[in-house]
Amino acid sequence: MPGVLPEGEPVPRDGALPAAARRAVGERGFGVYVHVPFCASRCGYCDFNTYTAAELGGGGSRETYADTVLAELALAGRALGDSPPPRVDTVFVGGGTPTLLPADDLARILDGIDRTWGLAADAEVTTEANPETVTPESLRTLRAAGYTRISLGMQSAAPGVLAILDRQHSAGRATAAALEARDAGFDHVNLDLIYGTPGESAEDFAASLDQVVAAGVDHVSAYALIVEDGTRLAARMRRGELPYPSDDVAADRYLAAEAALATAGFSWYEVSNWARSDAARCRHNLLYWAGADWWGLGPGAHSHVGGVRWWNVKHPTAYAQRLAAGESPGLARELLTPDEAHMEDVMLRLRLADGLPLSGLDEAGRAGAERARVDGLLDAGAYAAGRAVLTLRGRLLADAVVRDLLP
Repeated sequence: MPGVLPEGEPVPRDGALPAAARRAVGERGFGVYVHVPFCASRCGYCDFNTYTAAELGGGGSRETYADTVLAELALAGRALGDSPPPRVDTVFVGGGTPTLLPADDLARILDGIDRTWGLAADAEVTTEANPETVTPESLRTLRAAGYTRISLGMQSAAPGVLAILDRQHSAGRATAAALEARDAGFDHVNLDLIYGTPGESAEDFAASLDQVVAAGVDHVSAYALIVEDGTRLAARMRRGELPYPSDDVAADRYLAAEAALATAGFSWYEVSNWARSDAARCRHNLLYWAGADWWGLGPGAHSHVGGVRWWNVKHPTAYAQRLAAGESPGLARELLTPDEAHMEDVMLRLRLADGLPLSGLDEAGRAGAERARVDGLLDAGAYAAGRAVLTLRGRLLADAVVRDLLP
């Protein structure tokens, strides 16, 4: 099961925010995240806050979930008090598998967000989806409701890799769904890949990249497999049934992704994300990486408004019970200190193609940046212009570079 949430201060029963946070909301942009915690089955590598019907054991209801989210949304609207309502720049519905909910329910949730705060005229509205849970009809319904972007969990084009990951869709279903989304009128379509799975060959990954490019999508996310404690995959590796992922193999796969996607007209804008154009970049994720505000709806969802961060109770039943009682589902919250905010800003912005200004680093951080430049991990031209921007080699060692830039 997913890890334990961090500790923090209690959230008021009505979810009220400090006056300073209310005054600052939306100054750097405002988004809404909606967590849908349901899955038809659990993938072997997954430690997200998601539940199958068996795991719920009768607790929590998919049928009434949209109404429960709308109840939290009403509470959220009240919690901002008399502050000018923020205009919603982005909405991201993630999971879990959001498209296990009826498309009409996802439409109702989006309409509720619009009624509560108002969607910007050019708002980006994304839903994640497993390829086997969408149809041309459901995709048309979502597009008509205002969803502009879809992110499909492809992971691999190799049947053997999909089997090891416990994915339920066939090898060609993800790219077929991507084409269906385009036909339905989605402005932007993303395909997610996972690389470095035990048993995946270089040829398997090359075939996955070929399928992604052929599908005509304008955004690709590619992540190295991470083996999380408590997952079936971790248990299989401990028993010796599967080898642990190789860092060297993961680096080779990343370089292969960069080469294939660059040749096909994609540019990286975050270490694990490539887009065909600036317009195709995921604006919701950029909002996170830039330290803007967002309100998270759903069990286990995290929020950040005006420097206050909080997180909801994790289980769908506990979440629904709190809202039924008219109480905030918030479990705990914290106010970020300036040092914590700076650390997060460096960690997140360094992963972006724009990097971060060297002027924002302290003396030790600038010395670390100089060492990274000498080692070829930071771009020399950007460095001369006063910015820390990762080179290709630096992207492979991003975590190490971050450690050099922080106290």
